[in-house]
Amino acid sequence: MLVDTINEELCADLLKKTLSNGGEYADVFFEFKKPMSIILEDNKIEKILSGSDCGVGIRLIYNGKTSYAYTNELSKETLKETALSVSKAAKYKIGQETTVNLMKLRPETEFNILKRPEDVPMEIKLQRLLSANIVARNISNKIRQVRVQYADTTQHVYIANSTGAYCEDRRVYMLLLVHVIAEDSGVIQTGFETIGGFTGFELIENTDTDAIATEAAKRAVRMLKAQKINGGTMPVVISSAAGGTMIHEAIGHGLEADLAQQGVSVYANKLGQQIASSNITVIDNGTLAGKRGSYTFDDEATPSKENILVEKGVLIKYMNDRLTSLKDGAPLTGNGRRQSYQNRPIPRMTNTYLASGNDIPADILKSTDSGLFVKKMGGGQVNTLTGDFVFEVQEGFLIEKGAISVPVRGATLTGNGPQVLQSIDAIGLDLGFAIGTCGKDGQGVPVTDALPTIRIPAIVVGGVVGGN
Repeated sequence: MLVDTINEELCADLLKKTLSNGGEYADVFFEFKKPMSIILEDNKIEKILSGSDCGVGIRLIYNGKTSYAYTNELSKETLKETALSVSKAAKYKIGQETTVNLMKLRPETEFNILKRPEDVPMEIKLQRLLSANIVARNISNKIRQVRVQYADTTQHVYIANSTGAYCEDRRVYMLLLVHVIAEDSGVIQTGFETIGGFTGFELIENTDTDAIATEAAKRAVRMLKAQKINGGTMPVVISSAAGGTMIHEAIGHGLEADLAQQGVSVYANKLGQQIASSNITVIDNGTLAGKRGSYTFDDEATPSKENILVEKGVLIKYMNDRLTSLKDGAPLTGNGRRQSYQNRPIPRMTNTYLASGNDIPADILKSTDSGLFVKKMGGGQVNTLTGDFVFEVQEGFLIEKGAISVPVRGATLTGNGPQVLQSIDAIGLDLGFAIGTCGKDGQGVPVTDALPTIRIPAIVVGGVVGGN
C-alpha cells in the first residue's frame, strides 16, 4: 500500500468501523519507518543495519478501557477487518451508525531538516566513525576498547482520531555515541559521550565528533586514577553538564498521569499543592527545536506543547494522553507517545527540565566548603510510589574549600524526590541538556532532559565505608 493512498476518507472509514459497536474515542496510527545504524568495534566496522517497517495500530476507548490491534498488512480489506475486530470489545449497540468528519491539522510547530540522512553517502558516515575510533585510542595506551555507534531514523506517521483530527508528521532522529573502556592494573573504567536530536545530518557535520571521542576517552582514563569515595551524607553540587537524569527520574515519571491515576506516584492527588520549594519550576516541552524528545504532533494527533508541570513549587498539571484526559476530564498536554504502531500510546515525557535560576554556577561551587561535585551522571532508577531514587555518578570530584579537588569513583546518589526538591538551595542560570531513550511499560521513546547547576545541601552518597 503506497503512502499517497492514505487520506481522510480511508481514515474516516476505519474510525467509523472501529466505533460501530460504541465507544468514547478511536484513533488510527499509520507508521512508515526507516532506521539505519552503523557499529564500529575492535577497530573495524562490525555491523551496518538498515531496513524499513510499516504498519497501522487501531485503538478504541470504551468505558475507560482500551482495545488495541495492529497489522503490517496494509490492504484495505485487512485494515477494515482489524478495525472491526477492535470494535467488538465494545457492545453498546451492534452496528450503530457513527459519523466521523476529519479535518487536516496545520502544524503549530515546525522543524527544519537541512540535510536528510538518506541523502548522505555511506562513506561520509563511516569516515566519522573511523576517525573517532582512532582519536579515542590515541589518547592513552590504557584504552582497551572503543565502540562508536551511529544511527539515524526517519519516521513518517499519519494519525486520525474520532474528534475529527487528522495529521501527518515526519520525524528525523540522529544519534552518535562513543563508549570507551580503559584498564590499568586490574582497574576498569568507562567513559561515554553522545549527541543526537530531532535533526538531520547537519548535526554531525556541525559537531567536532573527534572532540566527542576525545572527551569520552579522557574521562575513562581520568577515572582510573580516581580514589574510591567514602560514603556518607554530604552536600552535592550537580553540574549542568551532568544532564537532567535527576529531574527525569526524581519527578518526571511521577507526573505522568497514568501513574498518578493508578496511585503509584508519590505526586498523586496533589494538584494545586506545594510539592517542592518555591524556587523549583519543572517544564516538559515537546516544541524545542532540534531536541530528541520533540515532535510536531504526538502519536494521538495532539500538537506538541510547552507544559509547566510545577510552578514555583506548586503542582500545576500532569502529562496526559487521551485515555488519562478522558478519565480525569483534564486538558490534553501532547504527551501521548508510543514506540511504534505495535504499541498503544501512553503518557510519556518529551524534553523535561528544571528551569534555570539566578545563581552563578561558579559561585555555587565556591560557597560549598566540602562535598561531591558531579560532572557526569550515569544511569538511575526511581520507585514512583515512594519517590525514592538511586543514581550512578559516572564522573565525580571531591569539593574542598569551595574548589574541585581529586576525582572519585564508585559514587551513587540515594535520596527521595520530594525531599530533594524541597531542599535544593541553589539553582544556576545555566542549563545543560542530555539525550536518552526512556523505557516504560516495555516501550522506549527518545527523550531529552536538562538541569541547571544545582546544590543539594545534604544527600546520601554511596561509596566505601571507613576509608579507600
